[in-house]
Amino acid sequence: MAKSYYEFFCPVKIIAGQNALEHIPFELSTLAAKRAMIITDKGVRSNGLLEHLEAAFAEADASIAVIYDNVPPDSSLQTVRDAAQQYRDNNCDAIIAVGGGSVIDTSKGVNVLVSEGGDDLLKYSGAHNLTRPLKPFFVVPTTAGTGSEVTLAAVVSDTENNVKLPFASYYLMPNAAVLDPRMTLTLPPHITAMTAMDALTHAVEAYTCLASNPISDAYAITAIRKITDNLLKVLDTPKDEQGRLELAQASTMAGIAFSNAMVGLVHSLGHATGGVCHLPHGLCMSLYLPYVLEYNLDTNGAKIGELLLHLAGPDVYAATPANQRAQRAIQFIRDLRDTLFERTKLPRTLKETGKVEKSQLDAIADKAIDDGSIIFNPKEADRADLKAILEKAWG
Repeated sequence: MAKSYYEFFCPVKIIAGQNALEHIPFELSTLAAKRAMIITDKGVRSNGLLEHLEAAFAEADASIAVIYDNVPPDSSLQTVRDAAQQYRDNNCDAIIAVGGGSVIDTSKGVNVLVSEGGDDLLKYSGAHNLTRPLKPFFVVPTTAGTGSEVTLAAVVSDTENNVKLPFASYYLMPNAAVLDPRMTLTLPPHITAMTAMDALTHAVEAYTCLASNPISDAYAITAIRKITDNLLKVLDTPKDEQGRLELAQASTMAGIAFSNAMVGLVHSLGHATGGVCHLPHGLCMSLYLPYVLEYNLDTNGAKIGELLLHLAGPDVYAATPANQRAQRAIQFIRDLRDTLFERTKLPRTLKETGKVEKSQLDAIADKAIDDGSIIFNPKEADRADLKAILEKAWG
């Protein structure tokens, strides 16, 4: 039965395809911006990924006023304050984030400070504490996983108090996401695999969790198909620009899906594991996805079964009896993880990461039970349920 009410919102313009970067100066001009600040990290800059963007500004009215490349893998309040000061010192009027999740989240924080004034980002943490539009903001993802280029959320670490501060506001959403395949061509195999599994989990949870709706479903299932059609091809041929573009589009579509349909228990466990063991988020998603789907099976088997069509294609779906499709969909994900382990050494279990002690499972369960994503999971879970999933994921 169709749900009687839902909302869907994505105001972010998508600029995608070959030479998408060359459109950024024009987009800035439409917002009366002329002095852009690029925020990125050392890896992106040293790999030469800014060269295409700099070339795009060579004959434009707008200019790159300053490049800030000191964003660490886990951004902090101090990083945000430092970058905001550079923005002010160089009289910038727009921000271009070029990087992965940490760079994008940092840039969202910087945009808050330079738009609202001051250096106290803390007072804007939490949900919907911004009251007006921010400065022009563009995101150029260099990974195909987080979907942060189309979300209203950011996470910035308060290193003094050892906590991660969440931010959520529609005003944090970029003016545009620029998907150019040249920006992901140099991703190493294990990062390509990990970020694709991140995006796959976003799409699967958006499709199977409680807040799914017909429009988010359309984005989610298309993202799933693009990932399963292109991930192994790209691992075979890393310089496949069309395949890279397909994975980038899948990540963005999955981001749009979960921004509107929310995520569930995989994310609760993943957030907790990241906090306790400092594993990358995308790896956590890949580790827990099949185990959580198995846990949800008796509550949400029909929806999980429908995943098989988009994971494996119509021939496998049609040849599989209806009552076996959910298990077959989960097995497809397990098989994909096995293949990625063989090809890229992406761990399949907590034990295989070499960074998690079995004694830490209790702490992970304690954090996960308080994570907000758990309320959207189709099946309720208590601490004992979480611990049982963690035991299975241990390996």
